[in-house]
Amino acid sequence: MGDLFQPTHLIVLAVIVLVLFGGKKLPELGKGLGEGLRGFKDGMKGVTDEVNKPADTATKHEEATK
Repeated sequence: MGDLFQPTHLIVLAVIVLVLFGGKKLPELGKGLGEGLRGFKDGMKGVTDEVNKPADTATKHEEATK
């Protein structure tokens, strides 16, 4: 299982991707992938902020009632 990412495998994979998508489509494909990952990270950050926010407001509410 650990032999999956050997340099020869990565080179063969790169050649297959180059043949399938062509040289002109690769920059567009990379840009789209980068934008998608950036959107995913922003979305996950928003989810974690929402999860942590109620705990923060509950703590502030408890401090205000003392």
